[in-house]
Amino acid sequence: MNKSSTKYVIVTGGVISGLGKGIAAASLGYLLKKRGFSVNIQKFDPYLNVDPGTMNPYQHGEVFVLDDGTETDLDLGHYERFLDINMTRANNTTAGRIYYSVLERERRGDYLGATVQIIPHITDEIQRRMRLIEESDDQCDIVITEIGGTVGDIESLSFLESVRQFQNERGRENVIIVHVTLIPYVEASEELKTKPTQHSVMRLREIGLQPNILFCRSSYPMSDDVKTKLALFTSVSKNCIIQGLDAKTIYEVPVLLEEECFADRVLEHLGLGISRPKIELNYLKKFVKGVLEPKDFVTIGIIGKYTQMIDAYKSILESFIHAGVDNDAKVKIEWIDSEKLKSEQSCKKAFKDIQGILIPGGFGERGIEGKIRASSYARDNKIPFLGICLGLQIAIIDFARNVCGITEANSFEFDENTLHPVIHLMPSQRNVTEKGASMRLGAYTCIIKQNTKAFEAYGKAEISERHRHRFEVNNDYIDQLEKAGIIFSGTSPDGSLIEMIELKDHPWFVATQAHPELKSRVGNTHPLFRDFVKASLAYKNS
Repeated sequence: MNKSSTKYVIVTGGVISGLGKGIAAASLGYLLKKRGFSVNIQKFDPYLNVDPGTMNPYQHGEVFVLDDGTETDLDLGHYERFLDINMTRANNTTAGRIYYSVLERERRGDYLGATVQIIPHITDEIQRRMRLIEESDDQCDIVITEIGGTVGDIESLSFLESVRQFQNERGRENVIIVHVTLIPYVEASEELKTKPTQHSVMRLREIGLQPNILFCRSSYPMSDDVKTKLALFTSVSKNCIIQGLDAKTIYEVPVLLEEECFADRVLEHLGLGISRPKIELNYLKKFVKGVLEPKDFVTIGIIGKYTQMIDAYKSILESFIHAGVDNDAKVKIEWIDSEKLKSEQSCKKAFKDIQGILIPGGFGERGIEGKIRASSYARDNKIPFLGICLGLQIAIIDFARNVCGITEANSFEFDENTLHPVIHLMPSQRNVTEKGASMRLGAYTCIIKQNTKAFEAYGKAEISERHRHRFEVNNDYIDQLEKAGIIFSGTSPDGSLIEMIELKDHPWFVATQAHPELKSRVGNTHPLFRDFVKASLAYKNS
């Protein structure tokens, strides 16, 4: 048996997708970390894309970018926000990446002419990647591994078979299974039904995996009789059937799960149920109270084109929750479809009850003119404005057209024949032909100019932010834009790339080429979001 002391908690899902495995895993990690353990989390996604970078946000939601430039599933955002650690490429992998690696080895002849098969080659590669965290961090006590998808999916079979092999190799006391299922409530009979969970566990056991703990999602409390029935038909101890009730905010989930003794049951199965000081969750409880019982509110308009799929902006929404707590206010979101902003009058109507305007990142020409009108409206009416990535580029185009008089100003992304590409393709991107993982990705240093809103927010001159883009401000126009009133408040260390801008004579108009939402966490709100909400509250109450 492997001598490694690292323990593994495998989180699987059953019945339906979207039950919140990621939140359950992140909450468990939070509770284990509070108990003094070194914890890390990884996600295995069964889809064949190498990463989610080229996937439509309507299908997949946001792409969460790590410091090392890895484009990952949005669940890694939950992991980072709850555990307050920086993930790496070892924390997320897909079936596509697994197959790609195996086929690359086959082409190199690494398998010495053997027939390449799911077992052992694919399953061996999955297990190798499961061990990456413990191999890179020998201090890690517990690795939580979330398997994407639902038991019964064809795509998940190779991952679950790998878990079975891994558990046999490492020992069942070192690798345990937490199975997340649904206990639906049937209105007609007014009762909770256990049959879907029973069938889900049967499918898991057919594969050779017996869950140690059932994490049962439900909208209603589970009676003792329901737990007894589940225990009988799933061979899971009744005290290991954990109730996962709907929460008013995801930040309440660890508090609720602590009451269920979730982490204690996990530690008992891992042989780590040793005496430890009773943990306190006072800060998290205070944070939850701040979310649920704010003293004020402010309405922010998000101008986008994925407004029917709010998971496309998941980290932005979470950042607003953090910033709201810091400002003792609820941030209400008004989703504004940029394609409907066709005139000054439509903007006036859309922004009637808005106290702050945010333009998020995005790609493609659709809805761009509406976003430019939104930037112009915020600028003219002194409404607090935050631009993120594309939002900065939109602000530059608006300013160039409507302040500098460069009426044909545009981005090379939207018009390759524009006479005035105030936003142009980065030199390093000009010969790029492949779409996946080829942008400017990951953490980059930014130098902030003193006596600016950006410096006031960060409180220091050198920062690091994560990026995901191909286009940049065209330096040929910097002098003209600066003379007209733009402040270039942040640049790359060598001064060659514009990272942040703001406006003179405006209460709070800031835009960044980065994605600050990716670094906002519980108890460590991103300063730009904090100050943007503060400025929006001041605008509302002025």
